[in-house]
Amino acid sequence: MASGTHAFEQPLNERIRGFMRLEYLFARLAYHRADTSAWGRRAALEVILDVLSVLSRFDISGEVSKALGKCYSQMASFRGTDHSMSQSIDETLAQIDDLGRRIQRVPSNFASYLLRDDELLYNLNNRSPIAGGSCGFDLPAYQFWLAQPAERIEADIAHWCQYFGIFESAIDLLLGLLRDGATPSIETAEKGVCIYNTTPNALMLRVFVDTATVFPQISAGRHRATIRFMGHVDQSTRVKQSQATFHFQLACCSYV
Repeated sequence: MASGTHAFEQPLNERIRGFMRLEYLFARLAYHRADTSAWGRRAALEVILDVLSVLSRFDISGEVSKALGKCYSQMASFRGTDHSMSQSIDETLAQIDDLGRRIQRVPSNFASYLLRDDELLYNLNNRSPIAGGSCGFDLPAYQFWLAQPAERIEADIAHWCQYFGIFESAIDLLLGLLRDGATPSIETAEKGVCIYNTTPNALMLRVFVDTATVFPQISAGRHRATIRFMGHVDQSTRVKQSQATFHFQLACCSYV
């Protein structure tokens, strides 16, 4: 990829959409946990609530386990056909097996129980839809918690996040294998539009463009994707579809 080129990604099913959403939240959480100021703690708690909300609404354990199982079967089938990669494949298979076993030991519905039974998380979650709803006069218990010693705060955060690392490791592996397994092809956008027929079993599209000029808006179904390249009108914040014809790189990612 050339310097200045950025990948815009589009999930093609709900499982990958959920994985990518959690990947984004885990990255945010790591950033905010490094900030030990009161504002850093607040930002971290907001992300923790988002992660717990996602985990409580979807069967992430089941979805991750299914995806790991599919990857394991697919990689095991390659083991005997490419001897030069056998060691790397064996290491990945062992990692998949370990993650699958660890996920099976995660208590079911742990996220829902935390949001229901932990008083601070429960009250903060109820106030979070209200703009400014977590300020001191609304949640004095939250202000009190933020004033506790760093060791107490870190212990609480570690307790709330105790199972996050398992999901983060599994999702990083699954999305990494998905992204690395596809070689980008050169495609052409006529007057700023490309209609692309996705391959069978495709799970993600990755569009590589130079963000100094345009960005892609991607809409995709099971069999076809429409990619429209948008740019700013003059120096304003309004955008419109580019009328230029140009080439770009596109990767259609799957595990098969």
